[in-house]
Amino acid sequence: MTAPGGYPGGMMTRRHEGRPHRTRADYERGLPDYHDPTAGFGGAAPTYSALTLRAVLAAFGLVFAAGAAWIGFANALPVLGWAMVVVALIALADLVWVLYRKWRGEPG
Repeated sequence: MTAPGGYPGGMMTRRHEGRPHRTRADYERGLPDYHDPTAGFGGAAPTYSALTLRAVLAAFGLVFAAGAAWIGFANALPVLGWAMVVVALIALADLVWVLYRKWRGEPG
């Protein structure tokens, strides 16, 4: 019996046809060619995600945007202030996601 949405038994699964299910050990070893559209060109070695660099850049973006928002509001520039609040929230979301991936065990 198929439930609405085409999932058997009403269970929502995210497994994709033809893809193996990844384990925590797979993430701890790293995922070769992760998000690398140029993987394998010219005999290049597989790439791994640079999560630490991405976390540092997201933290810098968060601090910079928060400071710019404070300066914008302090100098009666509300458009700049709110724009920087939006950028700071995006940087915060990115930082949280990267830290989650590192917590999950991905190297980088």
